[in-house]
Parts: sequence; structure tokens; C-alpha cells
Amino acid sequence: MLQNGDHGQNVSDVSQGSHQEMEDTDILDTDENELQKLLEDELEEDSEFGSSTGEQNPRRVARRKKFHRHTQRQIHEMEALFRECPHPDDKQRKELSRALGLELLQVKFWFQNKRTQIKAQNERQENSHLREESVRLSSESTMMREALRQGLCINCGGCLAMGEWASEGNDLRAENAKLKGEIERISAIVAKYVGKQPMNSHQHSPPVIPCLGTGLGVYNVGLELVEGIGIEKQVIIELAVASMDEVIGMAQLGEPLWMSRIDWPLDTLNEGIYNQSFLKGLGMKLTGLKTEATRQTVVVPMKAVNIIEMLMDANRWMAFFPSIVSRGATLDVYSRGAADNFNGALQVMSAMFQMATPLVPSREGLFVRYCKQHAEKTWAVVDVSLDGLRTNPSLTWRRRPSGCLIQEISESFSKVTWVEHMEVDDTDVAEIYKPLVNSGLAFGAQRWALALKRQCHRITSVNNDAPVNQIGVLTSVVMRKNLMKLSERMVRIFANGVSSATSDQWSLVAGTGANNGVRATTQKRQNQRGSPPGIIVNATTSVWLQVPTRRLFEFLHSETSRCQWDILTKNGVIEEVSQVADGGSHENCISLLHVKNESLQSSVMVLQESSMDASGAYVIYAPLDDAAMGMVLDNGDPDLVELLPSGFAILPDGLVGVLNEWNTAASLLTVSFQILLHAAPSERIPVSSISAINNLIAGIVDRIKSAVSS
Repeated sequence: MLQNGDHGQNVSDVSQGSHQEMEDTDILDTDENELQKLLEDELEEDSEFGSSTGEQNPRRVARRKKFHRHTQRQIHEMEALFRECPHPDDKQRKELSRALGLELLQVKFWFQNKRTQIKAQNERQENSHLREESVRLSSESTMMREALRQGLCINCGGCLAMGEWASEGNDLRAENAKLKGEIERISAIVAKYVGKQPMNSHQHSPPVIPCLGTGLGVYNVGLELVEGIGIEKQVIIELAVASMDEVIGMAQLGEPLWMSRIDWPLDTLNEGIYNQSFLKGLGMKLTGLKTEATRQTVVVPMKAVNIIEMLMDANRWMAFFPSIVSRGATLDVYSRGAADNFNGALQVMSAMFQMATPLVPSREGLFVRYCKQHAEKTWAVVDVSLDGLRTNPSLTWRRRPSGCLIQEISESFSKVTWVEHMEVDDTDVAEIYKPLVNSGLAFGAQRWALALKRQCHRITSVNNDAPVNQIGVLTSVVMRKNLMKLSERMVRIFANGVSSATSDQWSLVAGTGANNGVRATTQKRQNQRGSPPGIIVNATTSVWLQVPTRRLFEFLHSETSRCQWDILTKNGVIEEVSQVADGGSHENCISLLHVKNESLQSSVMVLQESSMDASGAYVIYAPLDDAAMGMVLDNGDPDLVELLPSGFAILPDGLVGVLNEWNTAASLLTVSFQILLHAAPSERIPVSSISAINNLIAGIVDRIKSAVSS
């Protein structure tokens, strides 16, 4: 017989476990009948114990042997998907369960347990920081009370006379009153965006902002300066709060703030209305700088919280926009915000934004990024420049309040309204690029929003859709993800080598880059992860072509016309082995190309990424050897694959560049090649090699002109 005490204990344990699982929001998706069956089975097993003797029923022992222990491969693939998507939907879970040979509930519970584990680790880390801070403050308070009791000077430790003691006490009381006033004022500011009530004067705890370590130390909100920035934290918080209101207003308001034009597809900012409505943040605009203000709305196949998670992580943000963000880093974190949706997250960041041409200067700056939940299922993420708050007489650009409003419209789709607002000095921009830059298309909202949409489609395609698969490669989700990561790194290396972003590792070759000619830079690499050892030469040129943009892209993207410009093909046969599409069109994809040349008895695999939208088009490729292909197909680390990317960037030539579905009269073409010149980094580059590379680039441009013009 089962004793009442044991039965109650068992039921309590089961109920407690069920309650803990239901804390995960995804448990709502689980079939109630399945949960009830699991609970009944557990109770049935417990009822078969002999509680008085402690002996276990043989049936219970037999059933325990059926428990499944995941293999290393199963754990590896589930963790790989977890890093990309901690909350997979039903379709993703079903595909993973089929690929790994697991039950659907096993996959679902593994992800729930993993999320619970990560949440517990984060809570333990945060509690540890808070305990350390509490111990430190308690120790300081005890030391100060003891010093005052014994009549000691707090600064030097010496004895105080009665007059000095009284004076010291008066000074401390005055300082204490001043600090209380500052705490009340700052807490009122903080309450605007973290939803806390301002503190009363009798409270002695600091304002409610979680201040966490970021490698620069643990900071408290106060009047101290952020290390290396020179701006008071209080000023940064006030600026972030004001900028949040501005971006939400600019994202939601229509006329008269945003005016539409018949001859221009994008809304135009009415600066008079803007100056009347939004000057609380950065104040008046700087004289001598031109205004770039754009807005774009897109619907993307991704949950809002996943978009926010990407934006608040500097590394993931860079990976998501490899052709736009050259460098990015988080310098300080004031608040990590709510654990589930980053509401109230506030951090200081630095970044460099680039274009795929050396003729447009890159834009580097310091800014604060702030996330806030605006309404139910609606969030806003705002960036605002901090450079204008410092003494900087050479300021050539700054980013006024910009960012995006994200509204979750279904379980898997979100509506994103992106706003970009900048002040720029375009003196150093080449004449052929000034119409494009001044229109706001070069660094504007359209470019960001369309890049976000393309990346979201690609992630959905990699996780869910089977690729074009002709000879049996890319048979798993992990393989497709490896290919996507490798392609993202290829695009980043290409864009960084093409842009004007300065780097200590790249050196401009004397005599190149003048008069819009070929610009050659070199880099000596040795024992560098993902790069072959030797001297790398990056040769780039940008030209204006009187050729429709779509025709130019289709010519460069086509396999049949590739032999007219690609020296790798050497009149060989090109076959597309596999393709990962981004869900938008056939042209936007990552491809594996097999180039065969029977006369030379050679073959090579080529990784290629092609993309086209209203903001620009790219055809970027890099040869892969057998070892690189094996690393991709055998679930290896794609960061170890050596890449030397080459390719083309095609941009519209100004205001009419996005009209008439890209059937424009002219285009801006950038051609770039990376070549391994020598195997020994210590060797010097001969002038003849640079001359040969220049001739190679010029010859390719001439062949392209001739082919597309005819």
C-alpha cells in the first residue's frame, strides 16, 4: 500500500516540476493531452514503489532504461540552432527532430531546459555583481562611521581637532544633501524609461538602473564621466530619453513632417516642421553640414524580440549587416533591460559605416543605443550620436536620433519602420557619387531596412527550406548555416577591402588611387585566422557606366556570360552545385559553383553571393579548395576557411536610381580583386606586379563595358 505521506510528496514533486516548466512561455504550444499523459505516467510509476521497504518495482527500473541520452551530434546541432534561434517554431522543431531522429517533445523540452539554464546563469551572474556591490558599499559605510566616531579624517586618517571635526561634519552634511538632490533628479529621469517610481528624499539606495560590468569596470549612475568618452552619464541618459520620443514620432507621423513627391519614391523630411517639433535631443543643427533624412518600412519574417536581440549585440549586429557596418563595439552598458525583451536596455557603442567604394569616406562615430517597449508587441531601438557633445572642431558628420520601430504582427513576422537622420559634410565625396550620397540612399533607411529584410529571409531559408541540391551536398541545416556564415564573412572581407575605411593592417601603394583610377592596398599576413599567409593585394576601382543597372547585374550574375570577364573560368564549363536562396528572388542567393576546364584538366569550386534590391546590387565570389569544402560539408568551423574574395558592387547613379525598377540610364560600378602575391610576407612587392594588377582590372572593366554596351 502507498502511504499518504509518500503519495503527497510524490504529487508535490510532480506538480512543482510541472509548474517550473510552465514558467517557459513556449509551454503554451504543448498539447494539453500530451502533458496530462506524461503526468499520469509519472504518478503511475510513483504508485508502484514500495515506500515502506524502499524497494523499487522492476517495471520502474525497466522503464528508466528507456530514458534517452542525446548523442554529441544531436547536442551539437541543437546548440547550433539555439545560438541562432532560442525560440524555434513548430516547423523548425519538426525538421530538427526528423534530422536527429528524436521525438518532437524531446526537442521541445531540450530547448525549454536550455533556455531555463541560460536564464539561471544570467541571474546568478547578476546576483553575484549585486552582492559584490552591496559588500563594497557596506564596507565603506562601516569605515566612514568608525572614522567619524573616533574623530579621524576620512581623507588622510589623521586626528581631527574639535573645530576641524565640526567643520568636517558640516561639509559631509552639505555634500550628503547635494547628493540626495542629484539622486532625486537622476531617478526622475531614469523613471521615464524603466517604469520605476522616483525615489523619495529619505531613500538612500541608488537609482534603479542595473549597472553591469563590461570589461571597463562596474559603473553607478551619477556625475562621473564615462571612461574615454568625457561625457557625464546623466547627460547621456537624458539624451537617450529625448531621442526615443523623437524617433517614435518620426516613425509614426506623416504629413506635414514627411512630404511625398511624384518624382521621388521616398518621403522627404520637412525641416521647418522638424525644427518646431524635435529639438530637445541634440538641439540646433550644425552649420555647414547637409541633412540626410530618410524613412523606410518593411515586413520581415522574424520575431520582434529576435530583431532586438540582434541589435543589442554588437557582434551579431555586425554579422547581420556585413556590407554596411565595418567595425562595431559596445563600450559600456548602463542597463541590460528586461531579460525577455531588453526593455530599458541602454549602452554606449562605437561603429564605422561604409560604402562599397573607396570614393566615399566611411563614417565613424560614438553613439548611445537605447531600447524601450513602446506598446504591446511594439518596441523602439534608437541611436543618437555623442560626438557633437564633445569638443570636436573637425566634426564632419553626426547621426541625429535614428533607429527603428518594430511591431510584431504575427507569430513569425514583424513590421519594421527604419529612420535615418544625419548631418554630413560631403566635401571629400567624389563627384560621381555626390548625387547618390546627397539623396540619402548611400547611408539611408532604405539600405538598412532592405538589408534587414534580406538577412531575415536568408535565415528562414537556411532553417526551413531545402536548397537546390543537384549532387547531394548541403544535406543538413548545419551545413547550410556554415555556408551562410562563410558567405557573410566573404562579404565583410570584400566590403572592408573596397571601402575607404582606414586600417593599420592595410597600406596604400604609392602612385595608386589618383584620378579615380585603380587603388591598390597591401597587407602582410602570417598566422592569421582564416587567411592565407603572404602578401595580399587588394585592387579596386570605381567607374560610371552608361548602362542600365539591371542589365549590368544580370550580365555579371549570369553563368553563360561569366567567361567574358572571369579569369577563373578560362572558357570552362560552370555548373551550379547548390544554392541557398533568401526567399526573395532567384537572384538573391548563395551559390556553390563548379568550374570545369577539360582542356586544362582543372576544376575549382567557387562560393558566390548575389543580391539585388533598390539600394544596391552585389556579385561577390571566392575560390574554395578541397580542404575548405570539406570543412563546410563536415560541420567544421567556417571561420578557418581561407578566403580571397573578389567581385562587383553596383549602385544607382543618384536620385533616379531607384525609379522604373532599376531601368536607369547609368550605374556606378566598383570592381575589386584580392590576390595572394607572394607566399613569404617578408618579401617586397615588385613594381611590375602592381602594374600587372592595374592592367588586369582595367582590362576587365573594358570587357564589361564592351559586352553590356553592345
